[in-house]
Amino acid sequence: MNAPVSGGTLGLEGRVSLVTGATRGLGLAVARKLCACGGDVVLGYGSGEEDASRALRSLEGLKGSASLVRADLRDPGAVPRMLQTVRERFGRLDVLVHNAATWTPMAATAADRGALHGDIATALDPLLEAAALLPELMGPGGRVVAVSSTGAHQVVPGYVSLGLAKAALESLVRYLAVELSEHGIAVNAVSTAKLDKGPGTVNGPAAAALAARTPAGRLTVPSDVADVVALLCTDEAAWLRGQVLTADGGLGLRS
Repeated sequence: MNAPVSGGTLGLEGRVSLVTGATRGLGLAVARKLCACGGDVVLGYGSGEEDASRALRSLEGLKGSASLVRADLRDPGAVPRMLQTVRERFGRLDVLVHNAATWTPMAATAADRGALHGDIATALDPLLEAAALLPELMGPGGRVVAVSSTGAHQVVPGYVSLGLAKAALESLVRYLAVELSEHGIAVNAVSTAKLDKGPGTVNGPAAAALAARTPAGRLTVPSDVADVVALLCTDEAAWLRGQVLTADGGLGLRS
């Protein structure tokens, strides 16, 4: 059964969105939210045809439309090709949500530098490659939202590669927010702490402890973050530029 989608359309009917890493987890929750709001959503994915087909089926019956585009984001030409596919299908792009990420567990004192650099590249390169193409494809009113993590600012055991990647991503969001503002494009990020992904949530005891510390009374679920991403895509959010909004139910307020 699909998770319920909260809220109305938020004025996002007919918006064309591309979501990277969109066929499972948080990326799929974002795609579902935007599709439920009446948007035309393109789900980007790198592998896993079965997951992609399942994700597409899960969006059937929502107000908007959904389609797939496959691209290996480690390939330098992948993002331009994805954007060209969107152009051919819809003639424009209104929203780009960069959710795709890779994580190689390691300690900072025993880092695998090749894997670490690869995780950073997955976080940064898609936006770097898209940046020059977005003004013409989006135009005024465009939205770019990057998905970050509180691990960008807090030390999480084994998380150094993705922590560095997300910290760099948040910095890139600020630079792009300034440089794309002259084209009427708003760039922001949404950050979150550990997610409750249901029965498959890693390290159940730790998750339970974090849930108990969260002022809102539970861990964040993917749809919580998707709701905030959608809010950043609304017309009313146009004056938010280069911000990182934390959707964690208040967990970060606890020392």
